[in-house]
Amino acid sequence: MREQIVKMRELMAREGIDVYLVTMDDDHQSEYVGAHYREIAELTGFTGSAGKLVITKEEAALWTDGRYFVQAGNQLKDSGITLMKQGEPGVPDMNDYIVSALPAGGVFGFNGKCVSCLEADALKERLSRKQVRIAYEKDLPDEIWTGRPAAAEEPCFILSEKYAGKGAGEKLSDLRKEMERLGAEAHVIATLDDIAWLLNLRGNDVPCNPVFLSFMLLEKDRTVLYTSRGHLTPEVREYLEGLSVEVVTDTDQVYEDVKQLSGVTLLLEREKTNYALVSAVPADCRILDRMLPTTIAKAHKNRTEMENLKQAHIKDGAALTRFMYWFKHTVGKEPLTEWKTVEKLHEFRAQQEGFIEESFTTIAAYGPNAAMCHYAPSPEQNTPIEARGLYLVDSGGQYLEGTTDVTRTMACGPCRDVEKRDFTLSVIANLRLADARFLEGTNGVALDYIAREPFWTRGMNYNHGTGHGVGYLLNVHERPVGIRYKLVPERQDSYPFSEGMFVSDEPGLYIEGSHGVRTENMIMCVNDYRNEFGQFCRFEAYTKCPMDKEALDLNYMTDRDIELLNAYHKDVCETLLPHMKTEEERTWLQEACAPISR
Repeated sequence: MREQIVKMRELMAREGIDVYLVTMDDDHQSEYVGAHYREIAELTGFTGSAGKLVITKEEAALWTDGRYFVQAGNQLKDSGITLMKQGEPGVPDMNDYIVSALPAGGVFGFNGKCVSCLEADALKERLSRKQVRIAYEKDLPDEIWTGRPAAAEEPCFILSEKYAGKGAGEKLSDLRKEMERLGAEAHVIATLDDIAWLLNLRGNDVPCNPVFLSFMLLEKDRTVLYTSRGHLTPEVREYLEGLSVEVVTDTDQVYEDVKQLSGVTLLLEREKTNYALVSAVPADCRILDRMLPTTIAKAHKNRTEMENLKQAHIKDGAALTRFMYWFKHTVGKEPLTEWKTVEKLHEFRAQQEGFIEESFTTIAAYGPNAAMCHYAPSPEQNTPIEARGLYLVDSGGQYLEGTTDVTRTMACGPCRDVEKRDFTLSVIANLRLADARFLEGTNGVALDYIAREPFWTRGMNYNHGTGHGVGYLLNVHERPVGIRYKLVPERQDSYPFSEGMFVSDEPGLYIEGSHGVRTENMIMCVNDYRNEFGQFCRFEAYTKCPMDKEALDLNYMTDRDIELLNAYHKDVCETLLPHMKTEEERTWLQEACAPISR
């Protein structure tokens, strides 16, 4: 058993705790967190972005989803920690496991700041039958984590209206109107991307996510931002004063201020607010629990954001296309590793005006590594790339004009028939989804089958969603829209589509020990036409980058599939040709985008 788990059990015994839950959340229920909050990595060695750890007196078990089954299996090997493959047959539900592990009258512990109120309340209700006591005040992993990094406190910057498209004053006014419509006298916001969007501020507290650690409390005539002093440059302070935003430079003060609310109707989202904060709400307050108005508003990109996002994707497409040219002319000719490709792709992106950072850790995977959906190389974990088989790179950038996310799978040389088949199916699926026409108000569950049909008809499947929302110079995964074949309530991504909603289109296939493929573009929902049946919508592909024709098997493509690919490549070539730096790059792009036929 890992030493950290042994130490945790000693602390649990000292506190009289029978079962302890550790999450990957921060105080804001963020998907990605800064180094200060990565307790599961410290305790278990598992470095994925999704997982929950349950420690009992005799066992330790980690739950994660299909994206991380292979990675978690490798990283937990010989740790004494059981991998629970979430949703797989025979794998117990985590809450069921906790309930069964706790004795009657026992004590269940967790850090109340890093567990959502909704999750904690669901467990409390089930545990009440056993008269279990909840202990949420202490962060036990903190007591054994030697050298724990401090919480980030990087300076913020103001996102001007030429990028945001709407001033923060107008956004605050709209939010107060919505509060009034809902009958809310006060409103707590704990989610970092909602606060950043609302105030037109961006930060650098979470790698690849330009947000800053903060809370907000809005009352009828008062707006309070709780954040650290280090976030506030003189310019930002002046800007916030102009918006009549009061700043409290102690984030923990929000817990005390919420306790002072009395007899008000308080708007918050229990699923996105931590248990400790909701527990601070006085009993005489009425909680109005619903999805945050800002979450829905920011998911609808305004016209300025839509136009800026087109420019961001042209810049990003040019960088990735130049990388593809370099890759095709390097593999097999000189030594090449996965990590070298990560560095080279960053070099191309960094040359683009307005580039800030990657939008997530680059996935660069050769051969069997690509079967791990979220595999990421490092200087220490780094596979040489040979002149055969497939290479997958999933990456993105943060630009002042928006956020990008794109995946390309490329032939490194000769490919096996099965590799070509699977790659071709991913291209077909991507193109067919992007070509969809649908009524406004359709959700992603209805649309998902378009992408999965080429796989399902052959008895194959990929164990992740087909699409996720993406923020504007914000989180690369943004609710409330997504595309997946079944409802997953905790993902909160089944909101109906309408114009301005920005989502990924990323079907793939993963064969453990062999290969993985994925083809991903970002697509924007736009209005198509209106008739007597209602408003019809379509998708517009914002990503501009060739799909590797060398890895295609045309036997799997219909004439319509070929038409769609040729049309996409024609647009890519016309858009990117002026952005290539050399005549050799321009010639290669024209060849890469030349039409195909049987």
